Amino acid sequence: MTKLTPCQRPVRTLLEQLQVGDLSSTRLTEECLHEIKSQNGSLNAFLTLQEESAIRQAEAIDQRRARGESLGLLAGLPIAIKDNICQLDTKTTCSSRMLENFVSPYDAHVIEKLQQADAIIIGKTNLDEFAMGSSTENSYFGMSRNPWNTEFVPGGSSGGSASAVAANMAPLALGSDTGGSIRQPAAFCGLVGLKPTYGRVSRYGLVAFASSLDQIGPFSCDVYGSAILMDAISGHDQRDSTSLPYPALELTKDLDQPISGLKIGVIEELMEKSVDGDIVAGVRHAIDVYRQQGAEIIPIKLPHAEYAVATYYIIAPCEASSNLSRYDGIHYGYRAKEFSSLTEMYSRSRGEGFGTEVKRRIMLGTYALSSGYYDAYYNKALKVRRLIRQDYDEAFKNVDVVLGPVTPSAAFKKGEHSKDPLTMYLSDLFTISANLTGLPAISVPCGLNDKGLPLGFQLTGKALEESTLLRIARMFEAQGDWKTNRF
Repeated sequence: MTKLTPCQRPVRTLLEQLQVGDLSSTRLTEECLHEIKSQNGSLNAFLTLQEESAIRQAEAIDQRRARGESLGLLAGLPIAIKDNICQLDTKTTCSSRMLENFVSPYDAHVIEKLQQADAIIIGKTNLDEFAMGSSTENSYFGMSRNPWNTEFVPGGSSGGSASAVAANMAPLALGSDTGGSIRQPAAFCGLVGLKPTYGRVSRYGLVAFASSLDQIGPFSCDVYGSAILMDAISGHDQRDSTSLPYPALELTKDLDQPISGLKIGVIEELMEKSVDGDIVAGVRHAIDVYRQQGAEIIPIKLPHAEYAVATYYIIAPCEASSNLSRYDGIHYGYRAKEFSSLTEMYSRSRGEGFGTEVKRRIMLGTYALSSGYYDAYYNKALKVRRLIRQDYDEAFKNVDVVLGPVTPSAAFKKGEHSKDPLTMYLSDLFTISANLTGLPAISVPCGLNDKGLPLGFQLTGKALEESTLLRIARMFEAQGDWKTNRF
C-alpha cells in the first residue's frame, strides 16, 4: 500500500500527529504549499496564496506547542478560504472584475474564529463571480477544474475550495452555500460538504449574494473534518442580525455514535425526474447500507418541491439585485475609465465590472421587484417558500432525515452547459430546498461512476440538528471503503 503524504491523511489523523509531535505544522503547511504550486497551474483553485504568513503562523504554533502552551481546536491545520469571505489586508475579489483590487479592511467572523482555533489560512480560492453559478466557469480569473479529470468542472460556486481539498492542497476549506454551492461541488469532487442551519454560522464578512439564503460551511474529505471545522466556526455573533443565539457546537463529541431507531425519508418521485442512472444507483446503495444498519426507510412526499427551482430563481436574483446595487463605481470597486456623465459612469462601471451571469441575475431580480410585478413574482415566491418549509416540517414528524440525490448527474464537462443557463440552473434541483427552508444538509461521497468521477448523496436534517445529520453521515462512511478511493 502506498504511504500517504501528510496532505493525504484524514483531518483526525493530522491533528493527532500534530499533537504528539509526529508531524510539525511547518512541515504540513510546506507540503500543502508544494501541492498548490505543483497543481494550481492546471486546476486554478487558488486566486491568492498566503505563503509567507502561513509559514510564520505554522512556525509560531510549533513553538507554542513545544513550550506546552494551550492551543486551539484546529492548531496547525492549513485551511483554504473561498474568496467571497473577507480577511483583513487581503484581497477579496469574489472572482469579479468589479472587486479585482479590493483589499478587505476587516476580518469576517469566521476568520476570527479560525484564528482563535489556531488554524493556518493558506490562501483564497476561486468561485463563480459573486457566487452565482454551478461550475466555477463564471470566474473573471478563469475557471477551476476538477482534480479527478481536468476536462470536467469541479462544480460551483465554491469550485475552487472543493478542487483544493480534493487535490490535497489543503485538508479543509470554507465555502458558501446559497443554492447548493457547497454540496454540489462536494459531490462533484468526492468530498463531504455541509450547509449548516441558516444562522448557525455568522455571515458577517461574507460578501452578500442573497442574504436570506447564504450560509458559510465546510469542505473536508471525511465527516470528522466537517464536524470539527463546524465546531470552530459556529456560534452567535451580535454583528449579524440573523445569527442564532446559540453557543459553538461540539459535533465531534458523539460523532461515532450511531443513531438507533433511525428513520430515513425518501422521495421516490424526485429521483424519477431527469436523474442519471448512476446517481440513482448511488442513492439506492446508500439506502441499502442504512437498511442493513437497521434504519427504517419511509416513503415521503414533498408536494411543493417541484416549485423550488422557480421559487429560488425569483428570490435569489431579487436579493442579488438589491445587494449588488452598492457596486456603482463610486464607493469602491471597478470604475469605468471613459464616461461623459454621472449616469454613464454608473452604467459603464457596472456594465464593464460585472460578468454575463451576474448581469443576467441582476436584471431578473430588478424586473421581479419592479412596480406592478412585485406581488406577481417576489411576494408569491415568498409564499411558496413557506409551503416548501411546511412540507419538510410535516415530513420530519415521521422521519429523522430526508435522503436523496445532490445533483441530477455527476460532474459535467467544461463548456457543456455554459450556453444553456436553464440546464445549468436545473443542476441545483435537489439542493436549493435546504436554502429556501434554512435547513441543514450534507453531501456524502458514495463511490465513482463508470467514468471514474465521484458520486454523492444528500441528507437533509431538522433545523439545528447538525449533530444528528453528521452522525447519520458518519454511519454510512464507517461502513464504506470510500476513503480508499480518494484522488
